[in-house]
Amino acid sequence: MAEPPCNAAVKKCKETMPQTPIFSSMLGSGCSGQVQPDSGERSGDPVYQDGSLISGSLEALIERLVPTTDYYPDRTYIFTFLLSSRVFIHPHELLAKVGQICLKQKQQLEIGVETDKAKLKSFAAKIIQLLKEWTETFPYDFQDEKSMKELKEIAHRITQCDEENGTVKKIIGQMTQNLLMTLAARNQYQEIREKFRQPVTDKGTILKTKPQSSQKDILSVCCDPLVLAQQLTHIELERVSNIYPEDLMQIVSHVDSLDNHKCRGDVTKTYNLEAYDNWFNCLSMLVATEICKVVKKKQRTRIVEFFIDVARECFNIGNFNSMMAIISGMNLSPVARLKKTWSKVKTAKFDVLEHHMDPSSNFCNYRTALQGAAQRSQTAHSSREKIVIPVFNLFIKDIYFLHKIHTNHLPNGQINFKKFWEISRQIHDFITWKQVECPFEKDKKIQSYLLTAPIYSEEALFIASFESEGPENHMEKDSWKTLRTTLLNRA
Repeated sequence: MAEPPCNAAVKKCKETMPQTPIFSSMLGSGCSGQVQPDSGERSGDPVYQDGSLISGSLEALIERLVPTTDYYPDRTYIFTFLLSSRVFIHPHELLAKVGQICLKQKQQLEIGVETDKAKLKSFAAKIIQLLKEWTETFPYDFQDEKSMKELKEIAHRITQCDEENGTVKKIIGQMTQNLLMTLAARNQYQEIREKFRQPVTDKGTILKTKPQSSQKDILSVCCDPLVLAQQLTHIELERVSNIYPEDLMQIVSHVDSLDNHKCRGDVTKTYNLEAYDNWFNCLSMLVATEICKVVKKKQRTRIVEFFIDVARECFNIGNFNSMMAIISGMNLSPVARLKKTWSKVKTAKFDVLEHHMDPSSNFCNYRTALQGAAQRSQTAHSSREKIVIPVFNLFIKDIYFLHKIHTNHLPNGQINFKKFWEISRQIHDFITWKQVECPFEKDKKIQSYLLTAPIYSEEALFIASFESEGPENHMEKDSWKTLRTTLLNRA
């Protein structure tokens, strides 16, 4: 069966990738290093350093995004520019500018003789490929009417390049249908999540002074540390699958909006980030709850040692986020103060874990372990070896500080694209890791417990902690007295 002419043209342009004098090929250490055009003749021209694009005006960067008859931008540039452009321009405005450039190029090709029809088809194929990559990688850019209108405008112009057999129109129709299905699925997930969204502030859980002996605990649900670590990894990958590149870039956009005292409606929609951050906090509090609610010291010691083993298995899997959440839970004051319990715990394993998560030197030990997991993932032949789940709040902080210490614009007014290469690289790594399919079989009973088991508030944790091991110093005695007074007043 003959290959459709439009698809064949797309394939050909990706294989040959010839460059025009105006545009360059992809650059940078992680990109193909082909010959770059001379730059710097005009103040807005792209500037290159050691073969890498480091700066340029917004207009020049947009021009470099749009294909021509003999040029197609590298996918890494497409990803980086589309990701970072939202800091400077709204997606619908960018689409409008892309549409204007497309129209000019189409008009120039139509001026020529009839043989330019082949070039028109080739040009159409490349524009379709760009739109396809855009709609698949950043579908949320098309959620508002303005963006969809601009997309339809470009699509209408491109279909005119191949009106004879309608191949272009068919491909654009399929692309639009896929986009609408993706948006519908995301919106449906958003609606479901909002219905069951937990309140931000806990109003406080009032405990019975002594939990019932029949009360279920984590060991009654799962007593194998490896299995629990695998189920935690399942939950992590499921939660992280709902985080998209544009969500992460909102960190940068949000900071800029606050700095400039602007209020941008699209910036505040960081629900997916909040949901994942909430999961970390809930897991930490669940660990502390499981430990503090146990009345008998021997059983409490077993649960502490169990969670240490779970954290170690998480580390071996590459699930650093759950590992850090478990360690954080055991380091919460209501748990850390249980000296009689900790005296019975074999802490050698816990000391190793804390060494991996030592915050000194900007978490140097953790970053070394993360780098090792990332390298293992790159050469892995199985999904088990591909798993890399970084500590999410540290990942977010890295993006934040990378943004804060480097300016968006250079003194000459050009965009500091070198900064956005690095931000894009880190986000791309995260997106690659989140796409790994979980190799572990889902256990609904264990996951249900992890996600729905009652979690004590900070106040309730202290009450349970003091009931298990009484206050030892004046500060603890004062705290315990205040808590009891609060409980009596509520009663």
